[in-house]
Order: sequence, then structure tokens, then C-alpha cells
Amino acid sequence: MNKNYLNAEFFAKLDNLLLNLRTSLSGYIGGQHQIKKYGQSIEFADYKNYELGDDIRKIDWNLYARLGKYFLKLNTDERQMHVQIFLDCSSSMGLLVTKKDYALSISLALGYLALNNGDKVTFYLLKGDKAESLGSTITDKDAFFNIFNDLSKITFEKEVNLAKAISSIENSNSNDGLSIIISDFFQESGYIEAINFLQYQKKQILLLQVLDEEEINPSFSGKYHLLDSESLSIGDEKNVKIKITHEMLNEYHKILKEEIENMKKNCLSRKVSFISISTSDKIEKVLFQELEKLKEN
Repeated sequence: MNKNYLNAEFFAKLDNLLLNLRTSLSGYIGGQHQIKKYGQSIEFADYKNYELGDDIRKIDWNLYARLGKYFLKLNTDERQMHVQIFLDCSSSMGLLVTKKDYALSISLALGYLALNNGDKVTFYLLKGDKAESLGSTITDKDAFFNIFNDLSKITFEKEVNLAKAISSIENSNSNDGLSIIISDFFQESGYIEAINFLQYQKKQILLLQVLDEEEINPSFSGKYHLLDSESLSIGDEKNVKIKITHEMLNEYHKILKEEIENMKKNCLSRKVSFISISTSDKIEKVLFQELEKLKEN
């Protein structure tokens, strides 16, 4: 993996950013996600008038001494999310080294942010019709850095059926949490079914589309013999001999733009977050700007 993406300086920046796409979260007690309910944390939130049946231990006696009235001191409630990070390991994701390294790096960066926020993280590698967990669920940074040793073992091959792979997870309990799918979304099988499955489990969802800059703005022209990398791996070769012209490149840009816009609309209609990024984008920009935009929506 290209280690230039991830270094001590970069992780220091991540320490200052919280992975919190929404302000209203439900999950497990703990963590640092403040929600619009009152609970047992030590951070003050508000006062309310005492009513018969309220817990008298929450009465603010200092305020009673000043005003002669009973008020309850309310604290914020904080919840811990289970963040699931699904990495598409299809051939198209690994064909270009820059794209593969970028996808791996941003997966790790998001996982680090979640741990920094007091959440727990599970990494899944999507391969064929299955989702393989990259080790066990991670709850601390020591365990997180141990998974770096497994990165060299990750292979990118064949096609991935997002819906079947994600729904294959064993013991995937229905509870609130965040599921992040990192992919180029070039699969013939749709991503909508994967969204439906995760929403049935009451998950927040973020689709993170990773495209190589060469895929966004192809620099080649002339005669080429094009091969489908994913069909090659299953022995069903799809190929075409073609002469690439300026008009064809314009049409390609148009179609790609339309596909991305359709994904945005589909995600918006389902209240799913969607970001499309290029490998030319700095990961810091994605994390510190694009995610912040999602928090504002």
C-alpha cells in the first residue's frame, strides 16, 4: 500500500476530527455521539422543572437554594456506534495501483476516525457473493494498527455482488449504526438492494465512490483493444476493438456524469449519504470537507 497516504502527521489530524454524520444517533451506551435525548453523561445539557416521580437525585440543590424551586439538572446522552466499513475488492478496484491504495487508505482513515470517536469498527472485504471480515471487531487503536499487517494479503479480483455480499454477514443484528460502502460501483448488480438491506437493519449509510483520475478524465486516444478486467477473472471475456475519438470521450464524460448524478438522486431519495471522489483528491479534503458537508445537511 502507498504509505504516503497514511503517516504520523495525518493521523494527528484525524485525532481532531469526529466521525459524526448526524446529531441524532442511537446505538450502544458510550462513545461521543451526543443525541437529542438526556442521559447519564457528565456534560450539562439543560434544566427542567421537577415533577412528581422524577429522580430526586438529579435535583440541583444549589439552584434550589437561590430560587426556592426544584429543578432537575439534565445531562447529554452519548451513544457508541458500530461502524461497518465495506471495501469492494473487485478487479476494477485493484486494476490501478493508485485506486487500490487510495481505497485502502481511506478505509483505514475512516476506521481510525470512528475509533477516535469512541466507536467500534469492523472491516469487511467484499469478494464475489461474500463479505469477509478483516479480523474481529476493533475497539481500540492498538488493535487497529495491528491490522496493517493484513493489508498486503488483500487481493482484488472477480466481480462483486454488493447486495449478496453485504447481506451474507453472519449475526448482523438489527441496530442503529453506520455502514460505509467504498466502491467504484461499476458492478452490473445494483447497489439499491444493498441499501435496502442495511436500511432494514436501521443503519445509517454512506456510499463512498472512488474513481481513478484516469477513469474520470481519460488521457488516451487512438486504436485500443479494451478488455473487461472482471470478466477476464471468471473466464467470460468481454472485449472490443475500438478507435477512441474526441467525440467518444465527450460522450463518455456525459454518461459518467449522468451515472453519478443518478446515484446522488437515488441516495437522496432514500436519505443515504453519497460522496464521489477522485484519487487526485487529498484524503484530508474528503475527511475534513466532504464529511463536514454531510453533517451540515
